[in-house]
Amino acid sequence: MKIHRPLPPHLTIYKSQLTSTFPISHRISGAILASMVLLSSFICLKIGLISLTYYNFYQFFFYAFKFIPSSVDLTAFALFFHLYHGVRHLLHEVKN
Repeated sequence: MKIHRPLPPHLTIYKSQLTSTFPISHRISGAILASMVLLSSFICLKIGLISLTYYNFYQFFFYAFKFIPSSVDLTAFALFFHLYHGVRHLLHEVKN
């Protein structure tokens, strides 16, 4: 049996603050960068394990090249976002 309880009144008027949003987004962009580095290293290891027959080589690169443009865009966005917020954090620390 579900009990329907009313929401607390402060939740309806709460606005997210930039001071809480920036650290979370900085950590998310760092996690994206770390996962892209791990993914690219696994792909490089996989390339070394492929026997260099024409069919296997062509099949691997055919499927790999479908993901490269989107992964490069995502990595570049995460890198610049992470770099910007890191520099902003350092400048804020020096100012205080």
